[in-house]
Parts: sequence; structure tokens; C-alpha cells
Amino acid sequence: MYSNQEIAELQKLTRKLAEGNYTEKAFEIVENLRNVLRFHEYRYYILNDPLISDPEYDQLYKLLEKIEKAHPELVTVDSPTQRVGSSLNPSFRTVAHLVPMLSLENSYNADDLIDWDRKAKEVARKDELEYCVEPKFDGASISLIYENDYLVRGATRGNGMEGDDITTNIKQIRSIPLTASFSTYGIQQIEIRGEIMMSKKAFKQYNEQLAEQNIPPLANPRNAASGSLRMKDPKEVGRRKLEAFLYNVSYYTRTNETVSRENEVLLHTHSGILQMLWNVGFRSPVNEMKVMKGINRVIDYCKDFEEKRNDLAYEIDGMVIKVNDLDLQDKMGMTTHHPRWAIAYKFKARQATSKLRNVEFQVGRTGSITPVAKIDPVFISGVTVGSISLFNEDVIKEKDLRIGDTVLVERAGDVIPYIVKSLAEVRDGDEKEIVFPKKCPVCKSELYKEEGEAAWRCINIECPAQVVERMIHFASKDAMDIRSFGEANVRKFYELGLLKDIPGIYTLDFTAIGNMAGFGKKSIENLQSAIEESKNQPLNRLIFALGIRYVGETTAKVLANSINHLFDLKEFSEEKLQTLEDIGVKVAKSVHTFFQNEQNLKMLQQLQELGVEMNNKKNDIVAKGELNGQTFLFTGTLNKLKRSEAEEKVEQLGGKILGSVSSKLNYLVVGEDAGSKLEKAKKIHTVKIISEDDFLSLVDKHTKYKI
Repeated sequence: MYSNQEIAELQKLTRKLAEGNYTEKAFEIVENLRNVLRFHEYRYYILNDPLISDPEYDQLYKLLEKIEKAHPELVTVDSPTQRVGSSLNPSFRTVAHLVPMLSLENSYNADDLIDWDRKAKEVARKDELEYCVEPKFDGASISLIYENDYLVRGATRGNGMEGDDITTNIKQIRSIPLTASFSTYGIQQIEIRGEIMMSKKAFKQYNEQLAEQNIPPLANPRNAASGSLRMKDPKEVGRRKLEAFLYNVSYYTRTNETVSRENEVLLHTHSGILQMLWNVGFRSPVNEMKVMKGINRVIDYCKDFEEKRNDLAYEIDGMVIKVNDLDLQDKMGMTTHHPRWAIAYKFKARQATSKLRNVEFQVGRTGSITPVAKIDPVFISGVTVGSISLFNEDVIKEKDLRIGDTVLVERAGDVIPYIVKSLAEVRDGDEKEIVFPKKCPVCKSELYKEEGEAAWRCINIECPAQVVERMIHFASKDAMDIRSFGEANVRKFYELGLLKDIPGIYTLDFTAIGNMAGFGKKSIENLQSAIEESKNQPLNRLIFALGIRYVGETTAKVLANSINHLFDLKEFSEEKLQTLEDIGVKVAKSVHTFFQNEQNLKMLQQLQELGVEMNNKKNDIVAKGELNGQTFLFTGTLNKLKRSEAEEKVEQLGGKILGSVSSKLNYLVVGEDAGSKLEKAKKIHTVKIISEDDFLSLVDKHTKYKI
């Protein structure tokens, strides 16, 4: 890997070569650069194990491009600039693409786009071009072939000319239809290009499942999608909840059938092709793409999209700008490496390299010990990263991390940073082994690891770190929602001796707090009011707030709906708990253990005596009418209700909240900036898509009691 100093030297060489000043060593230096690029292509495409980030690779690639452009005599037939990168997997049958899958030219700033626009207009011989701008999806590229409306083949990108036949695995992805009515457009055979992806939510859920099975988490959604396509077990592919975006038609043949004028018009522009793909059942970026004239408008749109990339349900790493007129695309043609009618505008890097300086060990509310890496602060995708969770001891061993290592850092999925890998190739011998502690770093109790689990735990329930973390969780927004009582105040009150456990939240000495700096009369009144109001939170929130292992918000609702009073759970056996929806062996054991623990029961008794509601009030309401048994899901931002309030209204009328769009869903309530759930719901004809106002009218119509 080149150092910053070596890259600077290469840049100087590039300028000298461009000016016609090159020495006898020029060929040797350029060939060394080619070999470095070949090596990193191999690590990325073949081993799926990159040593440098994409922008770092692109920087080296552009240096080679400039040198070869200035001096064509230095170009070799096997230069990385003369071919498309290879990623063939010998485990799958190799098939040829009908049309080569070329790479896109990359740009990282507005000046690059302006220069490309100038060249494109010169080639097209036009004063102004109409562009279609769409997201650059960060997934695994695929090619699909349909004949007579049926899917006949799916393949990976491979080396651009040939790819791996992954048809069986492709059929496990439900967003790819097995049949599509291309014949209504007069198309007999068609080759479509797209991207296989895993949404941020699906990626997070899948990693949580892996953690429960003591399996190291996947690195990022892109790698998860790419690895899934090459799996031997198609059922496992289906379990990963992959999605597909289709964004280009590379080739098609026509039938002799008559086509409507409306359908025929769509075949003449790229934006029309995207609409056609949507119409026949594919997930294409029709809602994200925009057609416009003038490169300045394109630049503004790209910058606006970059600002909201973290709000999307899936990962993108840039925008793609394409000439919209397909006839003009054909006229403009392509080089051996990329089409002249398209360019990718890359967003700020989500990857960077840094130094691992230290590892701290933190104690969570369930006693789990989490190693946290302290790295040299590095700026990634708009955020400076200095601390990164390493999850557990197994991850440290698997990644072979050492103090002093150069590490590759990435932000992806739910934008939480993580260390992709250590770069062992650049070690100098001064690196030190990371020693996992044998005792709790806070209370010094012996650590314990359950069989089959990855995490070491402190099992001292009185451990100060666990006590504080449990109180922070109890008061958090999604639990008892005690506003003005955030993490900082919990820690401060604990350190001052004003708070020692969860019941103590309801017996705080506000006179003593009033004498502290920063706590005026109004802030104390707000805190008192928030604590008092929390006593009336629904039972499912209280159950979630208790911090029982494996019990999230959904499981807490399942438990609450099965009882009339919290203490009813004392009588539930593990077997009875497993009869409840989505509660397995691990969750059942954890819940049962919690409610058999005398210290926990004593705490619950104290909370009840302090006035915390433990009855399930929902079971006292008999809801009749059209919402009884109906299923709802909310997407986007609601203006008149909080999401929790809307869900509460549904449940009080006998309705049920689902977690995702499926054929079981009756109503999708759409707020502002709705995302992929709306797109998916449009393709399921039985789902009723309604606005927030429609929802409120529906609820008001069937409400027979005051909410």
C-alpha cells in the first residue's frame, strides 16, 4: 500500500510526464503502479477482502489514467485501465452477458461533472443535454434475462463479459418477479441490469440473529448481499431478506405484436425504461430519479441527495448521471472501459484508514463486557470517528486486531462505525496484543461466559456500571420516556449518592437537586412532572424498561398482551412462554429467570408501592367494529400524531401493528418522506394505502370511548 508521501511523489511524476519530462525509469515506476492496482483488484473482486478504501483505490487509478493519457507509449495491453475488473467464482457455471457490463467513470466534485458535461455535449454535438439522475446503489451488480415474459437467467457482473450463473439464488429474492409482462411493450427477449441489496433494517436484524447464535456479524450490507448471491444453499439466500433495484436495460429484441403508443414512448428514454420496469413489477428508482437539463441543476440535486443519504432505507454511495435520450446514448457510444453517456458522482467516503491506539472495556446493563477501540480521529462521511465498538473478544481474534494496527474503518448500514479489518501487511513489529480482562473493569468480579455465547459477562448484579446502565435504559425514550432525565443526569445523581437503583428514581430528593448548579425551579418542575407521568406508561413499556435480556419492544408487547398484571409472569413456565408469538427458547429462559429472581421481584414490588402502573389497561377495553383484527403499519413522518400515539389508537380499537409490508397488511398509513415501504405496498393490491388524515377519520369513526 502506498503511503501519503509515495502518493505525493506519484502525483509529481504525473505532472512531469504530462509536461513531457520523463526519465528512463518512467516505465518501471508506472508498471509498479499497475501491479499495486492489480493486487488491490484481486483483494477486492476475488477475495472480497479489500486492503484500502474505494476512494484510495480511485486516487491511484486516476494517477495511472493521467500518466497513460499523457504518454500512450507507456500503455500496456494488460493495464488495469484497459479492461473491466474480474470477480469470477469458479464454484458457479460461467455464462456470457448479451452485452458487456462496463464500469462507470467516477467523479468526486462539481468540477469533474462540469468537465464531463462539456465533453458529453461535444460528442453529442448538442448545446444542452437532458439528464436522468438516480442513486448509485451500493450493492452487488446483477444481470437478468427474460424471454417471452419469463425469467430464464440471473448472473453476477463477473469480469464484465462473463459472470456466474446464480439463477437459483436470484429466484429467492422476492422483489425479482419470475414473470413480467414485457410482451405488452413488444419485447421478446431482454437483458436487465440492477443491484442486489440488503436494507439497513434487514442488515441490522440479521446481525442481531447472528449475535444470538454466537456468529461474528457481517461487515456491511454490500458484502452481505454480494456474499449471499454466491451461497450454495438457496434457502439461506431467502432468509437474508435481500432486495433488488433494477435500473438499466442493456439489450432487447422485439416481437411482431402491436404496441400502444403510450408503451412505445417509454422505450425511447432512460427515464421511460425505469417507468416500464416499475410498471411490469420491478423495483426501479422511479421515485428517486429526476430528469433535468443543465449540469448545474444536476450538481444541486446530487448535493441535496447526499445530505439525506443517511435517511434512506438502503445504502447508496453516490448518484449516476445518464443522458436520457437512448438514441443519443447509442450515438455517443462507449470506450473500452465505460460508456460516454454516463458518469457516477461519488459521495464523501464512508471508509478510511486510521491507527488503533487503545482498547477500553465497557460494562453494559446486562453485564456484558464490550471492547471499544480508540483510534486516531478520522473524518468519514461527514462525521469524525474516534471510538468504535468491537462487540466481543471473538471479533478481536477473528480480525486479528492489535494495538498500533493500521485499520480500515467504515460507516454503513445504520451508520454506526466499525472496523472492517486490520492491515497486517503494513505492521512494523511494534504492535501489541489486545488482552481481554479476566475480571470486571468496574467491580473487579470474575467474568463468566455462558456456553455457546460470545460475550464475557460480569454476573454481579450490584456492579455499579450495570446499575447505572439499567437506570439509563429504564428512563430512556422508548422505555418509560422520562424526559429531562437523560444519561448525564442519571450518572451525576448516582455519583452524588442521590440515586442508587431504579425505584430511587421515584423518591429523588428534589430539595437537594435544587441546590445543584444548573437546576432551576422550572427544570425541577419538569423533571418531577416527567417522573410522575411515567408511572402511567402502558405495561409493555414497563416490561421493555426492565432491561430483560433478549426482550425488545415487540417482545415486550407480546408479553404485555398475554397478561392482566405484571406479576402474572411469575407463574409462566418456560414452556408456556414459548407458546407466545415469536418467543423462542432463549427469550423464554431469560424472561422466566428474571421473574424467579427474588431481587427483581423485590424491585417490582417497590415500584408498585410507589405507584407505577402494572395492570394491563388494554385488556379492560373491549374493542368492537371494523378495526378489530385489522393490521396497520406506518411509514414516513406523521404531522398530527407521534408514531407511538397512532399505534396506540390502533391497538385500543382491536387492531394490530405489523413490522413490515406483506400480504398480511391491511392498511399502510403514509406520512411525509415515505420510503421503501410505500414502494412495496403499491405492488400488493390488497394493501390499502391511506394518509394520516384518512387514518384519523377512520379511527374517529370507530372510536367508542375517549382515547
